[in-house]
Amino acid sequence: MDKLKRVLSGRDAEEPGALAEVIDATSLGWGTRVKGFIACFALGCVFSVLGSCLLWVPRKGLILFAAFYTLGNITSIGSEHLCLLQWDCLITFHVCCEGS
Repeated sequence: MDKLKRVLSGRDAEEPGALAEVIDATSLGWGTRVKGFIACFALGCVFSVLGSCLLWVPRKGLILFAAFYTLGNITSIGSEHLCLLQWDCLITFHVCCEGS
């Protein structure tokens, strides 16, 4: 019980572990995640439009279309992970705190 009181009051004497330091150093803030999402989504849209335009290139147009369109879709879908991972963390934190 004393340890819980020390932790809640901010007077915990234990040093954070190496894993906690790594997680804190590599975590992204909400603003950085939103900027990354916008950049990745815009880049994905550019790749998709470029792929559609390259469809009309003679001989290699179909290959270029497939490559750029696929890359655009993967980039756009991948950009959602920047926001969704943060959202999952918020949901987990809310459920964890609600249960206490």
